[in-house]
Amino acid sequence: MGRNRRRTAGRVEGAGPVFDAQVPFGEGGAIDPSDEEAASMAFNRQQIRESIERAGDEHWQALIRHHEDAYPESRPTPGDVARAEAERLNGLGLGDDPNLTLVESRVDRVEPAVRITHVIEDREKGTRFETEPFTGYE
Repeated sequence: MGRNRRRTAGRVEGAGPVFDAQVPFGEGGAIDPSDEEAASMAFNRQQIRESIERAGDEHWQALIRHHEDAYPESRPTPGDVARAEAERLNGLGLGDDPNLTLVESRVDRVEPAVRITHVIEDREKGTRFETEPFTGYE
């Protein structure tokens, strides 16, 4: 930030008008972005990518090789796979439970597809479980 500018929670002052970082949310008015994140517990592409990386670099590299080794054919990019996995997990209802945390996501190549298994922690029960391995993304 430049000189004479001060950043406060959700605001930048000293750079012209003060803008409040409130986000419209339905008819109930605006909420703070932190409240919006809490209200939206569904998994997203970035969380899946981070989960794959937590499993180890070889898992993210497996997705990259799956995409690149198919050349000149076209397979989904690692980002496409992460987005689709977020949608799949949310479709199973796993993204809606605030007690569940995505620990890691393991990727194995099984030509011409990949097999993905997610490790999820249930904080309420103090247990971990694995999703049924999903094979696809040819």
